[in-house]
Amino acid sequence: MTLKYRYKTPTPTTDKKPPLLILLHGIGADENDLFGLAPYLDERFFVASVQAPFTLPYGGYAWFELILEPNKPMSFNVKQFEQSRRMILEFVDKIVAEYDLDADSIFLCGFSQGSMMSMSCALQNPIKFAGVVAMSGRAITEMIPADSNLDDFKDFPIFVTHGIYDPVLPIENGRATKEILSRLPVNLEYKEYPMAHEISQESLRDVVNWFSLKLYK
Repeated sequence: MTLKYRYKTPTPTTDKKPPLLILLHGIGADENDLFGLAPYLDERFFVASVQAPFTLPYGGYAWFELILEPNKPMSFNVKQFEQSRRMILEFVDKIVAEYDLDADSIFLCGFSQGSMMSMSCALQNPIKFAGVVAMSGRAITEMIPADSNLDDFKDFPIFVTHGIYDPVLPIENGRATKEILSRLPVNLEYKEYPMAHEISQESLRDVVNWFSLKLYK
């Protein structure tokens, strides 16, 4: 595999191939971070929690470098961002083949920087995925390819969660994400929670229920 990961096998309920759920952590964490969510998620999922490829000098991993300069808006390393996106898309193909998973039922779930990668991968190739949960992240207009076929986004399921008291990515980022995604004909659900930069019990319950409902369709 191109990326390090931890996984949880599903509890089969039918003879069908298992659906796949990819978890993408935030900056400074690793593949163990979101793997703690696995026991709460629908047991039909094959869950893979993936580690980002770039090592941080103070420990942990990142999908791309954030560039913070005095008196300048925050920017990021576009080359690393695109490299991580390619690696995630390649990883998805390999893990589907490795474990004989359902290629028509692949979901993404990311937190913070991992949320940005989840949305970018899905918006780059919506036909490849069955849905996305984006927690405490930020969408940018550039995530939507200029030559996109809007029909490919029709009714594509996206659930965005964000904390009203988030000090890392303030709530304006969640609302901007909602505005950007609303330009597309996706099936968007957006919800704010009384939490900081975290996954609260309430938001996790909603995420778990959202995934289960999508699997039952």
